[in-house]
Amino acid sequence: MSWSSRTALIVLCFHFVLIPCFTTATTDQGLQASRCESHSFKNGKRFRSCTDLPVLDSFLHFSYVRETGVLDVAYRHANLESSSWIAWAINPTKKGMLGAQALVAYRNSTSGSMRAYTSSITSYSTMLQESPLSFRVSQVSAEYLNGEMTIFATLVLPLNTTVVNHLWQDGPLKEGNRLGMHAMSGDHLKSMATLDLLSGQVTTTNSVNGNMLLVKRIHGLINAVSWGILMPIGAMAARYMKTYETLDPTWFYVHVVCQSTGYFSGLIGGLGIAIYMARHTGMSSTPHTVIGIILFCLGFLQILALKARPDKDHKYRKYWNWYHHTVGYVVIVLSVYNIYKGLAMLQPGSGWKIAYTTIICAIGAFAIVMEILQFKKRWGGLFSKKTKDIEADQTASTNVV
Repeated sequence: MSWSSRTALIVLCFHFVLIPCFTTATTDQGLQASRCESHSFKNGKRFRSCTDLPVLDSFLHFSYVRETGVLDVAYRHANLESSSWIAWAINPTKKGMLGAQALVAYRNSTSGSMRAYTSSITSYSTMLQESPLSFRVSQVSAEYLNGEMTIFATLVLPLNTTVVNHLWQDGPLKEGNRLGMHAMSGDHLKSMATLDLLSGQVTTTNSVNGNMLLVKRIHGLINAVSWGILMPIGAMAARYMKTYETLDPTWFYVHVVCQSTGYFSGLIGGLGIAIYMARHTGMSSTPHTVIGIILFCLGFLQILALKARPDKDHKYRKYWNWYHHTVGYVVIVLSVYNIYKGLAMLQPGSGWKIAYTTIICAIGAFAIVMEILQFKKRWGGLFSKKTKDIEADQTASTNVV
């Protein structure tokens, strides 16, 4: 090997050895620059403590005086589009969203100016409307620089407070500066922790939150199957199988099994899990919850109505049928509507909604086909009766003449 070849080989080896070192050093410098210790605020504010929050590219800077309860805080959220909102909150009563006292900020899409305000979260369906907090807050402001949004505020906590439950979040800003719902997956479900104001130590509560998400999904799945699938199938069994004499009384047993299974599985798995969530998260009443309670009451009335069902030839049987059918169809419509409301709240992914919509469309298509096939059998008697009445009237008129 010639001298020039050896030289080239040595240079090439140094190249492969040194370049990764420089790259690693540069990366380490970049990571260090992103940490809260190296950050300096444009307005010159300084804080005694800071912590890198575990998720959502977020950082918390604060100065706390235990004797007075005064907490100066700056919450930073990096790698953020301007068409977004951010929120940082303290929950003085429990872990989680309900009861949280939030600082919210977003960039006005028209003027480009920042808006910062407070919002007390009292419902899971909150739109983060402006409202006072349970403790004093002053000097609330926000800024947006180079893809990073920051909220500044001074809070006055109860005296001698040392540990708080806090949570942070971001979401999309929609048309008209409306705050869209944050994502319900990944790090957005892990953005809560316990903060020690004296040491700055953050203790995450991911496992509790993850378990609650699993419980909510089980609740949604049970209700979708029981109320949203079994109930419509049971109603169709009574409506369409009944017209065939060979399927009597099979249609009745299919109807009772579907409706009772749907109701009691929903009662045990649906209402039971809902009560569990309410006890562990402090969940308050929402339209979804109210409709669910109404459905359970209507379902219970349907069960009681079976005990009061008159015989087929009884003069009140037609009124009972009218009541039973009307309440049954109301239950089905409310069930489907409430399932979609639940999916909108849970946001488990588009696959769930597509799957349920496909099933409901298949059930609806089958119902339409059966209505067409049974139209003459179901409504033919009504038309023939009208025809006979018209002929009788004509005959009577002729006799009179």
